[in-house]
Amino acid sequence: MTSTPTGRRTWTVAPEPVGSPDSVALLRDYFAEVAGRYWGRPATEEEIDDGVTGEHHSDDLVPPDGLFLVARYGNEPTGCAGLRLLRPGTAELKRVYVRPGARRSGGGSALMAAAESAARSLGATRIVLDTRRDLTESHALYAAHGYAEIPAYNHGVFADHWFAKDLGTD
Repeated sequence: MTSTPTGRRTWTVAPEPVGSPDSVALLRDYFAEVAGRYWGRPATEEEIDDGVTGEHHSDDLVPPDGLFLVARYGNEPTGCAGLRLLRPGTAELKRVYVRPGARRSGGGSALMAAAESAARSLGATRIVLDTRRDLTESHALYAAHGYAEIPAYNHGVFADHWFAKDLGTD
C-alpha cells in the first residue's frame, strides 16, 4: 500500500494495457454501473460484455493514438480513464470511472490530471468528451476541472451532454 507519512493511502495513475486483468475488471465495473443506471436495473452480463468487448469496446484506447490509465488507491486498482485522438490536436476522454467506495477521495482529480498530461503527450491541445444527463457526478467533476459544455461533436446514442477544455488554460 502506498502511504504518506501519516499513513493515508495515496492515488497513483499510470498507463496500462486496456486488456490487462486490472483494466478489464475496471471496465466491467464501469459498464455495470453506467448500463445499470441507464436501464434503471442491474446490468446483465451480456450488457457488460457488450461494453467491454462488443459495440462499445475500448480497443482504440491504445498507443500510438490513445492510451488507457489505471488509478490505484494504495495498491488497489480503483479507477480508470481512456484517451484517443479524434483528429490532430484533439483528444477524446472516455471511460472515466472511480469505484464507489473510493469516491470523494481524490481519484477523479488524479485521473483528470493524468489524462490531461497524457493528452498533451499525444499532441492534443484540447480534450472533448461526451456523457449522459443522469451521470451528474461526472458533470460536477468536469466542471471542477475547467471543462465547459459545448455543442454536440458526435451522435453517440448514449450521449446528451458534451464538454471540452483547452489544455493551454490550466
